[in-house]
Amino acid sequence: MGSFKGHALPGSFFLVFGIWWSGKYSLWYATRRNKNIGSSRLASRALQRRLEIIESAVVLFFSVVGILAEQYAANGPAFHLYNSVEKQWDDLMNWQHSTMYLFFGLTGAVSLVVHTTDAAPLALDRLMLALAFFTEGFLFLYHLHGRAMLDVLVHQLLLYSVFGSALVAFLEIFHRGNILLELLRCTLTILQGTWFWEVGFVLYPPHGPEWDLSDHSNMMFITMCYTWHLAFAMLMVGVLHCVVSCVVRTRLKRTPPMEMGLLKPRERDPESEDEIL
Repeated sequence: MGSFKGHALPGSFFLVFGIWWSGKYSLWYATRRNKNIGSSRLASRALQRRLEIIESAVVLFFSVVGILAEQYAANGPAFHLYNSVEKQWDDLMNWQHSTMYLFFGLTGAVSLVVHTTDAAPLALDRLMLALAFFTEGFLFLYHLHGRAMLDVLVHQLLLYSVFGSALVAFLEIFHRGNILLELLRCTLTILQGTWFWEVGFVLYPPHGPEWDLSDHSNMMFITMCYTWHLAFAMLMVGVLHCVVSCVVRTRLKRTPPMEMGLLKPRERDPESEDEIL
């Protein structure tokens, strides 16, 4: 993680999944608002379950890749925690980042169990996701001691989106399928992704001059830049939601009238846990 590539890897992970979740939840919401034969073809329960399984497997795979990269790339600890020769801990920063990936890997593994078997309650995947985000923030909170002011600031700003994601995922345990909570988590996840990239450019610039980590004007700019990242994440989620909704409505308009059936407005009907994946 102590490099530009080390920040680009988790940044890409969160950015991709934030975008994916935005499209997925927007599709589920659009089809729930149009409960008919046409919409059921766009997002059937079987299709939703398959996508959840694929997503969980991808999360597990990327988490394993992240752990191996931290342990073996750029002279990592190679799963050696304590150096008995020098009598000290071995590359604890790499171990902290590996632990972060471990909890997201556990999230993917538990989600696989939830969506492939009936051995676990459906809400367990959201609980594990909330725990993974909380662990990420907890680890970052306690590895900033003794760093330069700007270094501490960029990581503190990251904590807002991390703990926010943990809180939203926890609320989803009790309000599963709430589109506002889902899109808010997507926004915070995209914010994490883009901000990881920003931290990489600030602390380990691949090109150009290095930043003055003690300059107060740089701290002011970075704080303002964080709000720009938030605005970008909100804009991206909003655009994706609108595009998906328009595509669904267009597809339903092209469905033959004989297949539409007689419908009753049920936009406000509560949906059971089994109906929402």
